[in-house]
Amino acid sequence: MYSEKVLQHFKYPQNQGVIKDADAIGQIGNPVCGDVMKIYLKIEKDVIKDIKFETLGCAAAIAVSSALTEMAKGKTLTLAMKITKDEIVEDLGGLPTQKIHCSMLGVEALKDAIKNYKKL
Repeated sequence: MYSEKVLQHFKYPQNQGVIKDADAIGQIGNPVCGDVMKIYLKIEKDVIKDIKFETLGCAAAIAVSSALTEMAKGKTLTLAMKITKDEIVEDLGGLPTQKIHCSMLGVEALKDAIKNYKKL
């Protein structure tokens, strides 16, 4: 089952919502499970000053999004790009094997947002 930390992030997600004047947005979906993650970034001097997410998905997908935003906030874009799915899983105290793909969705959504910002 889920760790206590996964359940906390699911029940009380951090940074959930929209940044209306976001500097960048990234979105990734998984057609197999139906999860969709959207990440909004507010960036100042290459540092993530604010980050929000909208996730349509299971408890693991929401917990991953919440934990990821906590990990990325305050980091430079370079450091945020280095966040791995394994770090998210470890931070959450583990995920069931069939839910590990949720951590990859989070990483990919963040990287998509950063790449979109760098294209501007």
